[in-house]
Amino acid sequence: MTDGLLLPPGGGRRIQTMTLKAGAEQSKTWSAFEADVAPGFDVGAHLHHQAEEMFYVLEGELDLLAFQPAAAASGDWRTWESATGTTVFRGGPGSFMFVPAGCPHAFFNPGPEPARMLFLVSPAGHEIYLQELTDLLAAAGPPDQAEISTLRRRHDIHQLTPLTNHPLGQ
Repeated sequence: MTDGLLLPPGGGRRIQTMTLKAGAEQSKTWSAFEADVAPGFDVGAHLHHQAEEMFYVLEGELDLLAFQPAAAASGDWRTWESATGTTVFRGGPGSFMFVPAGCPHAFFNPGPEPARMLFLVSPAGHEIYLQELTDLLAAAGPPDQAEISTLRRRHDIHQLTPLTNHPLGQ
């Protein structure tokens, strides 16, 4: 018999702006994170061919995208619209986003305060990507964009628009 995992508030392993609650060491199925999203942070639209993700907003507000755009995926994803008229959703505490495999998705913190969310990804192992990215970014000098692209491809992350930080109000 295998025991479960119990963590107190704040428990887990910090990787960048996320706290890993449970991952590949505990489950083959999914990884769970509590994520802090700084004001102006934009993860950039991207997709995964294999992974499914769920986002649940705990504090603050996030602009959320989880649809295929009607036009070619380019420019500011916050202006995209689906063929059925779906647009980006601004979600506050209690808002939920499910992202099936192959679906373009993104999140952005438009507010002046940090946002927090619960983030689940299946299959497990997203923490391995985050740690490898952290290690790349810790190297001296500017980040090697080719290495970052190779890392993303190896972890089934297909970036459609850049990861950026927008000044407040933009």
